[in-house]
Amino acid sequence: MKKYLFFTGAILALFGNYSCNGLNKDTVSTSVEHNLEGERKDSEEIMTTSEAANNISDFMPKGYVVYDTVYGDLNKDGIEDCLLIIKGIDMKNIVKDEYRGELDRNRRGIIVLFKIKGNYQLAVKNYDCFSSENEEGGNYYAPELGVEIKKGNLYISYAHGRYGYWSYTFRFQNSDFELIGYDDSNNTGPIVDSETSINFLIKKQVSKVNTNEDIEEGGDEIFEETVTKIKRSKLIKLSEIKDFDELDVTE
Repeated sequence: MKKYLFFTGAILALFGNYSCNGLNKDTVSTSVEHNLEGERKDSEEIMTTSEAANNISDFMPKGYVVYDTVYGDLNKDGIEDCLLIIKGIDMKNIVKDEYRGELDRNRRGIIVLFKIKGNYQLAVKNYDCFSSENEEGGNYYAPELGVEIKKGNLYISYAHGRYGYWSYTFRFQNSDFELIGYDDSNNTGPIVDSETSINFLIKKQVSKVNTNEDIEEGGDEIFEETVTKIKRSKLIKLSEIKDFDELDVTE
């Protein structure tokens, strides 16, 4: 069963509310499907590097609250692991906006916990890699952060309504979650203007551009496809991403 969340509203964060909602992700292209055999050994080895705990609250850093939680199997051992989206509570980051009133601009982060031998074990942490849910969106609302666990992979996505989406695919390997895939879609309402899909494991990028200038509705696109090789030699690690808003996957 796939689980997908869109996170909205700072009130839930301030009260530490836990929720897990389902959302159909059929509109999001995920071109990277990989064999995950052998990864459980990697996750079990974490037990030797840090202490285990029964409660997820034991892993919460000071000055943060739980914004949302996602449960799912991230190492294909048949046991549900836990992913926390956390949010800062520094009052200095509560700002007044001329038109929107009081806004909580505290950043958000992620903590991934494996369930191993009955206890939770820290796999990866990154406390401030996501901007707040109250950033400026220009003429439209700000992109909405979403997280999904599917077939052992971790998907971090941003939905931007009629403008499209972009999505990052991570897999646990080499003691971290490494970026193995990227997908995006640039839209004008229901019309897809272009799509990009990158597989970092085989260093392949597929780009599609709509060439039908007379299109009036979605489904009538005529795409010109280009396949290129990418040069990136080192996979991006989730723990090392400073800001997803500034992440350039092509470098």
